[in-house]
Amino acid sequence: MSRSPRIVIIGAGIAGLSTAVALRRRGIEVAVYEQADAVSEIGAGVQMTPNAMRALRALGVEDAAMAVAFEPESQVLRNWKSGRVIYRAPMRSVFRERFGAPGCSFHRADLLSVLAAPLPSDIIHLGARCVGVETRGRGATARFADGCAAEGDIVVGADGIHSTLRRQMFGADMPRFTGCMCWRGLVPADRIPTGLIERASSNWLGPHGHVVHYYVRRGEMVNFVAIHDTEEWTEESWIREADRDELMATYARWHPDLLRLFECSDRYFKWGLFDRDPLPRWTDGRVTLLGDSAHAMLPFLAQGAAMGIEDGCVLAEVIARSPDDLDGALRAYEALRVPRTRRAVLGSRERAKLNHLPSRWARFKRDLEYTVRRLFYPDGTVHRTAWLYGYDVMAEEHYASLAPAAGEAVAA
Repeated sequence: MSRSPRIVIIGAGIAGLSTAVALRRRGIEVAVYEQADAVSEIGAGVQMTPNAMRALRALGVEDAAMAVAFEPESQVLRNWKSGRVIYRAPMRSVFRERFGAPGCSFHRADLLSVLAAPLPSDIIHLGARCVGVETRGRGATARFADGCAAEGDIVVGADGIHSTLRRQMFGADMPRFTGCMCWRGLVPADRIPTGLIERASSNWLGPHGHVVHYYVRRGEMVNFVAIHDTEEWTEESWIREADRDELMATYARWHPDLLRLFECSDRYFKWGLFDRDPLPRWTDGRVTLLGDSAHAMLPFLAQGAAMGIEDGCVLAEVIARSPDDLDGALRAYEALRVPRTRRAVLGSRERAKLNHLPSRWARFKRDLEYTVRRLFYPDGTVHRTAWLYGYDVMAEEHYASLAPAAGEAVAA
């Protein structure tokens, strides 16, 4: 191919914008199409583990991201009712020392702004709802609801959990309700009574449920997510507003500090958690998927957004190394990403069971194991998470079978 490839990305979320930034840093032409009228995110938090922060470093936005992030000192697990500390582990020092990158939490809108900042506004096309895509010769064409079309050498579906492209390529998926209902809220830190919430990533474990809370936006806000088992089915939308009384009733027997935190929020949102089996492949011709479109996962390993950012880095790198063999580049992309994301999907599924043990004996056994680990195997968690947090998405070993990169070219 005598010219640079042109890549069309459907979706301007975290995964889509990460991919656009990675491609432009390699001098590759890119256009992003987003169905919303603005590049924006819902008011929610997102955790970025060291593998994700290392990927942001590869995108050249780590410093900008750190300027709006919160970096917790530690991770704390607590008993749902007494508040007793089950397990406490340092995060800041251990993550930086062992994994070479911090672990941080963000307001999603802040992270999206960081990713959008390096991109010229004229490559992002808003109000463009993709209704279909097709491979045409040695390229692909995306078609939109207004009758317009966009042609590229590759079309990338980063259009989220309800992906139009995935449905067209592989048929309707079969999401299963997990029996978990979630509530979330954001609280300005100055509303929270002094000493109520420590500056850590906190997880309260109880029967049939757990609660996570952490600071975002430089410590100016606290994000909480409360997850509870229920037989009730509800929609898989993050923007359905919920009633405070229902949340307070569900957690009425939990520790009073949690209830005081919940009361500090003005708005609450509710959604059901649905599980999907991993796709065995993501590509059809010159159309491929990434992020939630390819591997939607439960939130219990905090890897949904992280894996999408990694996807974008890898896709850009294999295209840059094989611009004259894009079909081979897409095969390499799948070979590198499908096994890793599958492990994350299945690992998140397993963690859900551990967090919601219904039996008092099972919870006692779990908590005892955490205590033994803290006292006698303080590095145990580091070793168990090394495959996840220690992953360097740009390590040369991943790309050894491909041609060496021609060198990074930052687009003007």
